[in-house]
Amino acid sequence: MKRISKILIGVAVAAGLIGGGIWYANQRAAQDPEKRYKLANVEKGEVTQTVSANGTLNPVVLVSVGTQVSGTVRKLYVDFNDRVKKGQPLLELDDALVSATERQSAASVVNAQSTLELARANAERIKQLFAQEYVSKQEYDQSRQALKSAEAQLALARAQNERDRANLDFTIIRSPVDGVVIDRVVDLGQTVAASFQTPTLIKIAQDLSEMRIDTSFAEADIGLIREGQKARFTVDAFPSRSFVGEVQQIRLNPTNQQNVVTYNVRINVANPEQILLPGMTAYVNIGVQKRDDVLLVPNAALRFKPADNGEKKPEGGRSGPPAGAGTTPGMGAGADGSGAKAGGGKGKKRDGQSGTVYVLDGSELKPVSVQLGITDNRNTEIVGGELKAGDRVVTGENTNGAKPPSSVGMRMF
Repeated sequence: MKRISKILIGVAVAAGLIGGGIWYANQRAAQDPEKRYKLANVEKGEVTQTVSANGTLNPVVLVSVGTQVSGTVRKLYVDFNDRVKKGQPLLELDDALVSATERQSAASVVNAQSTLELARANAERIKQLFAQEYVSKQEYDQSRQALKSAEAQLALARAQNERDRANLDFTIIRSPVDGVVIDRVVDLGQTVAASFQTPTLIKIAQDLSEMRIDTSFAEADIGLIREGQKARFTVDAFPSRSFVGEVQQIRLNPTNQQNVVTYNVRINVANPEQILLPGMTAYVNIGVQKRDDVLLVPNAALRFKPADNGEKKPEGGRSGPPAGAGTTPGMGAGADGSGAKAGGGKGKKRDGQSGTVYVLDGSELKPVSVQLGITDNRNTEIVGGELKAGDRVVTGENTNGAKPPSSVGMRMF
């Protein structure tokens, strides 16, 4: 029994020594900045600031075909996605009432024409009798007046007949343009009524090889957008593909919803493959500023703040909490402390804003104040400060590594 007890004590002591060795090695590793922190090299490159918004794809010309007469849909000649030519019949309304009205006005023309012929003959006879002084001047004038009245009645009857013939032609709805039917509102047998507002029967997109995007940009971004700028966008139907458009127009009419002011920006898009369909949601990014060969740091470096270095004074003379530490990309600490919108989601201008990054100097972290330029939400331009190309900045801590050494001793058992 004594021998077994000695063996157990020896095993316990060996396990304790092994555990202590592992703990000591982990503590030494935790003190090594190369393993504790995630590092990135400061490099030169190009950065493009963008503003973004969502929009809807629409045809350049969308024609809503209506009707000028009321009636019941008797025939349908087209359906969704059909290609149509200008003047091609789209649908036909029941023309029973309109046809009867046209025949009535045509009969009125015949009646007015016969009345005119009689008035013309009477006027000619009165003229001859007046020349022989068999009738008075008054009778002669009355015959001329009756002739002119008959001519006016004939003109009126013909005008009414032309109107009724036009209405009869309107019972056949024809396409006003070449295009594609993208919507059909009515069905066979449905009654449509043409009143103060013309009802829409069919919608035709004139040309789907050219599309437009109607987007709404915030007023904070509209000052950076110019006509002719290139725009890139994606759609949910093709998430791995990027499309290119061009800013065509910035509409001056603002929209105010819940105290948020936006402006409609129209973007022209070429669609030669016709894979972009009307109504698709487009996620648009417009490059508004671009800088080449500038010093860049990752935005993660601007957000990083070590837990045990909160009181260190950064280079540049600023004390207290670092200005840029703990901020997100697109967020600076200006003199007023207000900063910019968090996340830089709209790519706001950042010139003149400041931040702090931590540089690995030997085995220690050194805070460095920098002046920030534009950002692409990944990297940020450095326009001032003591940071230089080749410096290694901290972007975060390795969570899978050992923790910093603790003052609490290890408990064996």
